[in-house]
Amino acid sequence: MTELTEKLERVTDLESFLDFVISLAADRRDEVAKERINPSNPYGPGANGWENTTIEDFLEAASAWAEATKMGETLGLPADPTWKNFAVFLYCGKIYE
Repeated sequence: MTELTEKLERVTDLESFLDFVISLAADRRDEVAKERINPSNPYGPGANGWENTTIEDFLEAASAWAEATKMGETLGLPADPTWKNFAVFLYCGKIYE
């Protein structure tokens, strides 16, 4: 488990959510730096697993995940949104295709 996914698992309140968001942004910056040095195959994820590298693709993927899973409810997240639901929403912007 990566540091980012560990932080995702620990989201329970505003403070831990914001900590996760800061780490998600840092993870993206780190991938951009790695990709400048050693570009990944354009048909797969980047060095840190980012599938969606533009803001519009990121938001589209996060929205598609939210719609497909009823904001995570079908995956066991609470029906009433929590800070964790919002963190997972953002994380899925990174990885969902």
